[in-house]
Amino acid sequence: MLAQLLDAFPDEIRFIYRHFPLTIHDKASLATQASEAAGLQDAFWDIYYLLYEAQGEWSVMSPDDFTAWIIEQAETLGLDPVQFETDMFSEDIVYIANYSFNKAIENNVEYTPFFVDDNGVLDANYLNVGLFEQIFLPLADMQDKMHTECPEVTIDENLNYTATLVTEKGDIVIGLFPELAPFAVNSFIFLAENDYYDNVSFHRVLENFMAQAGDPSGTGYGHPGYFYSIEVSPDLTFDREGLLAMANSGPTANGSQFFITVSPQEHLTGNYTIFGEVLEGMDVVRSLTLRDPNSAGVLPEPDYILDVIIEVSD
Repeated sequence: MLAQLLDAFPDEIRFIYRHFPLTIHDKASLATQASEAAGLQDAFWDIYYLLYEAQGEWSVMSPDDFTAWIIEQAETLGLDPVQFETDMFSEDIVYIANYSFNKAIENNVEYTPFFVDDNGVLDANYLNVGLFEQIFLPLADMQDKMHTECPEVTIDENLNYTATLVTEKGDIVIGLFPELAPFAVNSFIFLAENDYYDNVSFHRVLENFMAQAGDPSGTGYGHPGYFYSIEVSPDLTFDREGLLAMANSGPTANGSQFFITVSPQEHLTGNYTIFGEVLEGMDVVRSLTLRDPNSAGVLPEPDYILDVIIEVSD
Protein backbone atom coordinates (compact mmCIF):
# COMPACT_ATOMS: atom_id res chain seq x y z
CA MET A 1 0.00 0.00 0.00
CA LEU A 2 2.81 2.41 0.83
CA ALA A 3 4.42 1.81 -2.56
CA GLN A 4 1.06 2.48 -4.25
CA LEU A 5 0.61 5.74 -2.35
CA LEU A 6 4.14 6.93 -3.13
CA ASP A 7 3.69 6.07 -6.82
CA ALA A 8 0.28 7.75 -7.02
CA PHE A 9 1.22 10.91 -5.08
CA PRO A 10 4.98 11.48 -5.50
CA ASP A 11 4.69 15.24 -4.93
CA GLU A 12 2.20 15.09 -2.06
CA ILE A 13 3.70 12.48 0.26
CA ARG A 14 6.89 12.78 2.30
CA PHE A 15 7.52 9.41 3.85
CA ILE A 16 9.45 9.25 7.13
CA TYR A 17 10.08 5.79 8.57
CA ARG A 18 10.12 5.18 12.32
CA HIS A 19 10.91 1.88 14.04
CA PHE A 20 8.55 0.22 16.50
CA PRO A 21 10.32 -2.90 17.82
CA LEU A 22 7.55 -4.83 19.55
CA THR A 23 8.67 -6.11 22.93
CA ILE A 24 6.70 -9.35 22.48
CA HIS A 25 9.25 -10.44 19.82
CA ASP A 26 12.66 -11.28 21.26
CA LYS A 27 14.56 -10.21 18.13
CA ALA A 28 12.60 -7.09 17.19
CA SER A 29 15.17 -4.70 18.68
CA LEU A 30 18.02 -6.66 17.08
CA ALA A 31 16.29 -6.35 13.69
CA THR A 32 15.95 -2.61 14.26
CA GLN A 33 19.63 -2.34 15.15
CA ALA A 34 20.59 -4.37 12.07
CA SER A 35 18.65 -2.04 9.76
CA GLU A 36 20.22 1.05 11.29
CA ALA A 37 23.72 -0.48 11.17
CA ALA A 38 23.21 -1.28 7.49
CA GLY A 39 22.06 2.28 6.96
CA LEU A 40 25.50 3.52 7.97
CA GLN A 41 26.76 1.67 4.91
CA ASP A 42 23.92 2.94 2.70
CA ALA A 43 22.04 -0.35 2.82
CA PHE A 44 19.14 0.36 5.20
CA TRP A 45 16.41 -0.76 2.81
CA ASP A 46 18.42 -3.76 1.59
CA ILE A 47 18.48 -5.20 5.09
CA TYR A 48 14.97 -3.99 5.87
CA TYR A 49 13.42 -5.83 2.90
CA LEU A 50 15.60 -8.89 3.49
CA LEU A 51 14.35 -9.08 7.08
CA TYR A 52 10.76 -8.66 5.95
CA GLU A 53 10.94 -11.32 3.25
CA ALA A 54 12.82 -13.84 5.41
CA GLN A 55 10.84 -13.27 8.60
CA GLY A 56 9.60 -16.84 8.66
CA GLU A 57 13.19 -18.05 8.69
CA TRP A 58 14.72 -15.84 11.38
CA SER A 59 11.70 -15.46 13.67
CA VAL A 60 12.29 -18.97 15.06
CA MET A 61 16.01 -18.43 15.68
CA SER A 62 17.54 -17.66 19.05
CA PRO A 63 18.88 -14.10 19.43
CA ASP A 64 22.48 -15.41 19.11
CA ASP A 65 21.66 -17.42 15.97
CA PHE A 66 19.87 -14.42 14.50
CA THR A 67 22.90 -12.19 15.12
CA ALA A 68 25.20 -14.63 13.34
CA TRP A 69 22.72 -15.00 10.49
CA ILE A 70 22.19 -11.27 9.90
CA ILE A 71 25.94 -10.60 9.91
CA GLU A 72 26.32 -13.30 7.27
CA GLN A 73 23.51 -11.70 5.23
CA ALA A 74 25.15 -8.29 5.50
CA GLU A 75 28.39 -9.70 4.09
CA THR A 76 26.45 -11.34 1.25
CA LEU A 77 25.03 -7.91 0.41
CA GLY A 78 28.54 -6.48 0.17
CA LEU A 79 28.70 -4.75 3.55
CA ASP A 80 31.76 -4.78 5.77
CA PRO A 81 30.69 -7.47 8.30
CA VAL A 82 33.08 -6.34 11.05
CA GLN A 83 31.91 -2.74 10.85
CA PHE A 84 28.30 -3.89 10.58
CA GLU A 85 28.53 -5.93 13.80
CA THR A 86 30.29 -3.10 15.64
CA ASP A 87 27.67 -0.59 14.58
CA MET A 88 24.78 -2.95 15.30
CA PHE A 89 25.67 -3.10 18.99
CA SER A 90 26.99 0.44 19.37
CA GLU A 91 25.51 2.74 21.99
CA ASP A 92 24.14 5.11 19.35
CA ILE A 93 22.26 2.39 17.42
CA VAL A 94 20.82 0.81 20.57
CA TYR A 95 19.62 4.28 21.61
CA ILE A 96 17.81 4.75 18.28
CA ALA A 97 15.86 1.52 18.76
CA ASN A 98 14.84 2.41 22.32
CA TYR A 99 14.05 6.03 21.49
CA SER A 100 11.81 5.11 18.55
CA PHE A 101 9.85 2.66 20.68
CA ASN A 102 9.35 5.12 23.53
CA LYS A 103 8.24 7.94 21.21
CA ALA A 104 5.71 5.64 19.57
CA ILE A 105 4.23 4.75 22.95
CA GLU A 106 3.99 8.45 23.82
CA ASN A 107 1.96 8.97 20.63
CA ASN A 108 -0.45 6.14 21.44
CA VAL A 109 0.86 3.75 18.79
CA GLU A 110 0.07 0.24 19.95
CA TYR A 111 0.91 -1.99 17.00
CA THR A 112 2.17 -1.96 13.43
CA PRO A 113 1.63 -0.87 10.76
CA PHE A 114 0.50 2.64 11.62
CA PHE A 115 0.70 5.89 9.70
CA VAL A 116 0.73 9.25 11.44
CA ASP A 117 -0.23 12.51 9.76
CA ASP A 118 -0.76 16.06 11.05
CA ASN A 119 -4.20 15.09 12.33
CA GLY A 120 -3.04 12.12 14.38
CA VAL A 121 -2.65 8.39 14.09
CA LEU A 122 -4.15 6.59 11.12
CA ASP A 123 -4.70 2.86 11.16
CA ALA A 124 -3.00 1.47 8.07
CA ASN A 125 -5.80 -1.06 7.59
CA TYR A 126 -8.07 1.79 6.50
CA LEU A 127 -5.59 3.69 4.36
CA ASN A 128 -5.72 3.26 0.60
CA VAL A 129 -5.16 5.30 -2.54
CA GLY A 130 -8.83 6.25 -2.91
CA LEU A 131 -9.20 7.26 0.72
CA PHE A 132 -5.99 9.28 0.59
CA GLU A 133 -7.18 11.17 -2.49
CA GLN A 134 -10.69 11.77 -1.14
CA ILE A 135 -9.87 12.65 2.47
CA PHE A 136 -6.25 13.00 3.53
CA LEU A 137 -5.00 15.00 0.56
CA PRO A 138 -7.80 17.61 0.86
CA LEU A 139 -7.15 17.83 4.60
CA ALA A 140 -3.46 18.47 3.95
CA ASP A 141 -4.31 21.12 1.37
CA MET A 142 -6.25 23.18 3.94
CA GLN A 143 -3.37 23.44 6.43
CA ASP A 144 -2.68 27.06 5.52
CA LYS A 145 -6.25 27.97 6.56
CA MET A 146 -5.87 26.57 10.06
CA HIS A 147 -5.12 28.50 13.25
CA THR A 148 -3.21 27.55 16.37
CA GLU A 149 -5.67 28.78 18.98
CA CYS A 150 -9.25 29.88 19.54
CA PRO A 151 -9.65 33.59 18.67
CA GLU A 152 -10.06 36.16 21.40
CA VAL A 153 -13.68 37.24 21.88
CA THR A 154 -14.03 40.67 20.28
CA ILE A 155 -17.74 40.86 19.47
CA ASP A 156 -20.14 43.10 21.39
CA GLU A 157 -23.14 41.14 22.65
CA ASN A 158 -25.24 44.31 22.53
CA LEU A 159 -24.81 44.77 18.78
CA ASN A 160 -26.69 43.10 15.93
CA TYR A 161 -24.65 40.86 13.62
CA THR A 162 -25.85 39.58 10.27
CA ALA A 163 -24.06 37.04 8.07
CA THR A 164 -24.88 36.72 4.39
CA LEU A 165 -23.83 33.45 2.78
CA VAL A 166 -23.32 34.25 -0.88
CA THR A 167 -23.93 31.00 -2.75
CA GLU A 168 -24.18 29.90 -6.35
CA LYS A 169 -27.95 29.63 -5.94
CA GLY A 170 -28.55 32.91 -4.12
CA ASP A 171 -27.98 34.62 -0.80
CA ILE A 172 -28.81 33.24 2.62
CA VAL A 173 -29.13 36.03 5.17
CA ILE A 174 -28.70 34.95 8.79
CA GLY A 175 -29.19 36.87 12.01
CA LEU A 176 -26.61 35.81 14.60
CA PHE A 177 -27.19 35.42 18.37
CA PRO A 178 -24.13 36.97 20.08
CA GLU A 179 -25.86 37.26 23.46
CA LEU A 180 -26.82 33.56 23.54
CA ALA A 181 -23.78 31.95 21.88
CA PRO A 182 -20.88 34.44 22.05
CA PHE A 183 -18.09 31.93 21.41
CA ALA A 184 -19.78 30.43 18.36
CA VAL A 185 -20.69 33.81 16.90
CA ASN A 186 -17.22 35.21 17.58
CA SER A 187 -15.49 32.21 15.98
CA PHE A 188 -17.81 32.24 12.98
CA ILE A 189 -17.19 35.95 12.37
CA PHE A 190 -13.43 35.52 12.87
CA LEU A 191 -13.28 32.73 10.30
CA ALA A 192 -15.57 34.55 7.85
CA GLU A 193 -13.47 37.72 8.02
CA ASN A 194 -10.35 35.64 7.36
CA ASP A 195 -11.95 34.13 4.21
CA TYR A 196 -12.06 30.66 5.76
CA TYR A 197 -15.51 29.96 4.32
CA ASP A 198 -14.85 31.27 0.81
CA ASN A 199 -15.41 28.60 -1.85
CA VAL A 200 -16.41 26.03 0.75
CA SER A 201 -19.01 23.43 -0.19
CA PHE A 202 -22.23 22.27 1.41
CA HIS A 203 -20.70 18.83 1.69
CA ARG A 204 -23.62 17.17 3.52
CA VAL A 205 -27.22 18.00 2.65
CA LEU A 206 -29.92 15.61 3.87
CA GLU A 207 -33.54 15.79 2.75
CA ASN A 208 -35.95 17.25 5.31
CA PHE A 209 -33.10 17.51 7.84
CA MET A 210 -30.31 20.02 7.31
CA ALA A 211 -27.54 21.44 5.09
CA GLN A 212 -23.99 21.29 6.47
CA ALA A 213 -20.93 23.30 5.43
CA GLY A 214 -17.87 24.95 6.96
CA ASP A 215 -15.13 22.48 6.03
CA PRO A 216 -12.66 23.81 3.43
CA SER A 217 -11.50 20.25 2.67
CA GLY A 218 -15.04 19.22 1.74
CA THR A 219 -14.50 15.89 3.48
CA GLY A 220 -16.44 16.44 6.68
CA TYR A 221 -13.25 15.96 8.72
CA GLY A 222 -11.78 19.47 8.48
CA HIS A 223 -11.48 21.89 11.38
CA PRO A 224 -9.95 25.34 11.96
CA GLY A 225 -7.13 24.12 14.21
CA TYR A 226 -8.95 24.88 17.46
CA PHE A 227 -12.07 23.69 19.28
CA TYR A 228 -14.44 25.10 21.90
CA SER A 229 -17.36 23.83 23.94
CA ILE A 230 -21.04 23.91 23.04
CA GLU A 231 -23.23 26.75 24.31
CA VAL A 232 -26.74 25.64 25.17
CA SER A 233 -29.39 28.24 25.92
CA PRO A 234 -32.78 27.37 27.47
CA ASP A 235 -34.24 30.02 25.16
CA LEU A 236 -33.32 28.07 22.02
CA THR A 237 -34.58 24.70 20.81
CA PHE A 238 -34.59 23.01 17.42
CA ASP A 239 -38.31 23.62 17.07
CA ARG A 240 -38.33 25.14 13.58
CA GLU A 241 -36.57 25.35 10.25
CA GLY A 242 -33.84 27.85 9.47
CA LEU A 243 -31.77 27.52 12.63
CA LEU A 244 -28.00 27.88 12.28
CA ALA A 245 -26.04 25.58 14.58
CA MET A 246 -22.52 24.30 15.07
CA ALA A 247 -21.79 20.71 14.03
CA ASN A 248 -19.62 18.79 16.45
CA SER A 249 -18.30 15.34 17.34
CA GLY A 250 -18.73 15.92 21.08
CA PRO A 251 -19.55 18.61 23.68
CA THR A 252 -16.08 20.21 23.47
CA ALA A 253 -15.60 19.83 19.70
CA ASN A 254 -17.15 22.93 18.12
CA GLY A 255 -14.88 24.02 15.29
CA SER A 256 -15.84 25.56 11.96
CA GLN A 257 -18.55 23.28 10.58
CA PHE A 258 -22.15 24.44 10.85
CA PHE A 259 -25.58 23.37 9.61
CA ILE A 260 -28.92 24.96 8.80
CA THR A 261 -32.08 23.03 9.62
CA VAL A 262 -34.84 22.66 7.05
CA SER A 263 -37.40 21.29 9.52
CA PRO A 264 -37.85 21.00 13.31
CA GLN A 265 -35.28 18.63 14.85
CA GLU A 266 -36.16 18.53 18.54
CA HIS A 267 -33.88 15.56 19.20
CA LEU A 268 -30.85 17.81 18.59
CA THR A 269 -31.75 20.21 21.40
CA GLY A 270 -29.11 20.38 24.11
CA ASN A 271 -26.38 18.76 22.05
CA TYR A 272 -25.57 21.51 19.54
CA THR A 273 -24.99 25.26 19.74
CA ILE A 274 -27.70 27.28 18.00
CA PHE A 275 -26.15 30.63 17.12
CA GLY A 276 -28.31 32.14 14.42
CA GLU A 277 -31.46 31.96 12.30
CA VAL A 278 -32.17 32.46 8.60
CA LEU A 279 -33.89 35.80 7.95
CA GLU A 280 -33.97 35.53 4.15
CA GLY A 281 -33.13 32.76 1.71
CA MET A 282 -34.74 29.60 3.07
CA ASP A 283 -35.72 28.86 -0.52
CA VAL A 284 -32.00 28.82 -1.32
CA VAL A 285 -31.32 26.42 1.56
CA ARG A 286 -34.05 24.07 0.33
CA SER A 287 -32.65 24.16 -3.20
CA LEU A 288 -29.16 22.98 -2.22
CA THR A 289 -28.05 19.75 -3.87
CA LEU A 290 -28.73 16.72 -1.71
CA ARG A 291 -25.54 14.86 -0.73
CA ASP A 292 -25.07 12.05 1.77
CA PRO A 293 -21.34 11.26 2.20
CA ASN A 294 -22.30 7.96 3.84
CA SER A 295 -24.15 6.70 0.80
CA ALA A 296 -22.64 4.38 -1.79
CA GLY A 297 -21.70 5.52 -5.26
CA VAL A 298 -20.49 8.78 -6.75
CA LEU A 299 -21.82 11.88 -5.01
CA PRO A 300 -23.23 14.79 -7.03
CA GLU A 301 -21.22 17.98 -7.31
CA PRO A 302 -21.98 20.13 -4.22
CA ASP A 303 -23.11 23.74 -4.07
CA TYR A 304 -20.55 26.27 -2.80
CA ILE A 305 -20.43 29.27 -0.51
CA LEU A 306 -18.66 31.95 -2.53
CA ASP A 307 -18.30 34.46 0.29
CA VAL A 308 -19.59 35.30 3.77
CA ILE A 309 -20.38 38.96 4.40
CA ILE A 310 -20.62 40.13 8.01
CA GLU A 311 -22.62 43.28 8.84
CA VAL A 312 -22.93 45.00 12.23
CA SER A 313 -25.58 47.45 13.45
CA ASP A 314 -26.81 48.96 16.71
